[in-house]
Amino acid sequence: MVTARKLVDGPGEVRYEFGFDRDFNRVLVIDKETWEVRAEDGNFDAAAGAISSKIKKAWRESGDFPPGALFAS
Repeated sequence: MVTARKLVDGPGEVRYEFGFDRDFNRVLVIDKETWEVRAEDGNFDAAAGAISSKIKKAWRESGDFPPGALFAS
């Protein structure tokens, strides 16, 4: 299970801390204009991809970045 919670919703980007089983030990950065997504640690792995997809899906549905997200497989 990968979980994320929003840290900062700034004018140009939004940041989420995320990790496995609520161990928020990584940061995901999303550019609001281009939707370029990166992991702050430089490791864009399956966990980062899964949680960014959940965040984008929620954003498409509501028009806002969600306060958090959860991906369970």
